[in-house]
Amino acid sequence: MTFQTINYLEQNENIPKNGQIILGQQTDEFIVVYQAYNKQIAEYATSNQKLGGNHFSYNRMSWIKPNFLWMMYRCGWAEKENQENVIAIWIKKSDFETILDNAVYSSFQENIYQSREQWQSELEQNEVRLQWDPDHDPFGNKQERRAIQLGLKGNILKTFGEEMIQKIENITDFVKTQKQFVSKNEIENLIVPTEKPYITTNQILNDKLGIK
Repeated sequence: MTFQTINYLEQNENIPKNGQIILGQQTDEFIVVYQAYNKQIAEYATSNQKLGGNHFSYNRMSWIKPNFLWMMYRCGWAEKENQENVIAIWIKKSDFETILDNAVYSSFQENIYQSREQWQSELEQNEVRLQWDPDHDPFGNKQERRAIQLGLKGNILKTFGEEMIQKIENITDFVKTQKQFVSKNEIENLIVPTEKPYITTNQILNDKLGIK
């Protein structure tokens, strides 16, 4: 579980430009997801290799994102308040698929749910929220490709934070270094985590997610 990187322009040539794509750093067994927190939460997570501590609450929804640049857009390259520290979290792909399997779209999708009543019922019964949002380039410009984010709460958040996590690494220094290239418009020097599209082993789940 070593954090792998690549030149942004090189990687950008080889990833899909549209569609719903789960981009993520991955091995045969693991996939990386990102979160951004304040210093206290990030330090606890890195030191203890789990989520928790006095500043973290398991009573609210917590969002994970496998796509690095989508995380950078949301946290402003670690410059937004209470998002100044970015952590990379390795989990097993099998656990990631458990999260995906329990995910319910945040908004009604008529091609997925037979009725609004069914959707509302699944929202009440499941503890994971699924959203597809426009992906963004390093400068924050919207892309045609859509990126996934997953909101966890309740028991599954507790399981994620204390049992599913295999490794946590604080990558804030890396983020700040790369932000300098973005600020200077030196995109040719930008380094990003190595990522590729992720497809689950479950075709029914792939259909629900709209990935192929």
